[in-house]
Amino acid sequence: MRLRGLRQTRAKLNLEKAAKVTGLSPATLCRIETGKRGVSSEEVAVIATAYRIPSSERKELIEFVKSGDSGGWWERPLPGVPPEMGVLASYAAEADSLTDWAVMLIPGLLQVEPYARALIRSDGVPPEDVDFRWIARQRRQEILGKIDYTAFVYETALHVPFGGPQVHKEQIRHLVGARDRGIGLRILRARPLSLLFHSWHYMTFPGAEPVVNVEVLGGGLYLQDDRVDLYTRRLKLLHDLALSSAESQAMLQALLKEM
Repeated sequence: MRLRGLRQTRAKLNLEKAAKVTGLSPATLCRIETGKRGVSSEEVAVIATAYRIPSSERKELIEFVKSGDSGGWWERPLPGVPPEMGVLASYAAEADSLTDWAVMLIPGLLQVEPYARALIRSDGVPPEDVDFRWIARQRRQEILGKIDYTAFVYETALHVPFGGPQVHKEQIRHLVGARDRGIGLRILRARPLSLLFHSWHYMTFPGAEPVVNVEVLGGGLYLQDDRVDLYTRRLKLLHDLALSSAESQAMLQALLKEM
């Protein structure tokens, strides 16, 4: 995360140009910046030097890598929990805003325990790993209240009853109370839209450009630089098309009443 911020705000290089000056491939540099690959203190020294970072700051970065401790729970991963969940949590810990777009499921940050457990089980996760997956999801939810968070949810997702009728009702009641907990929640009425291709997370950071996490089977993709532009435009479209916060609240309350 810090290396990406230095590349974008200090060196002002895209991945391709940064790869040329560091001698690393664009793919390797991208995997380092997204936490998919470890980075040695020697590589940090090479990268920071290529970015013309002052020696005192380079030394601090190198010591940071040698210590290997960011203080986050993801540094001590739980058994049976995909590394992807830790990568996403580490990004969120550095972000100053996070926006979810959820097409068919309630976003993980807003899921209640029985809904989450039913969803995890439906994916064929071994019973002994379900507890750990839920604990990791619960830890991710600790970011709420510490970050500017907004969830855009497609109306269809509100009618997928993971866990059965009672769990479904509990989940909707939890969403009804989201606004009182300082969470932005806006519903997009069911309609044909190109937005329905997939769910994604849009994250902004102080001193660095936004990053988008796209959910795919078995993990996620992290998009940076000009690849984020399309999602920035989609985010504006969501703001234009979704119900207001008050209208979304009224819709959820009506759905809860029907239950």
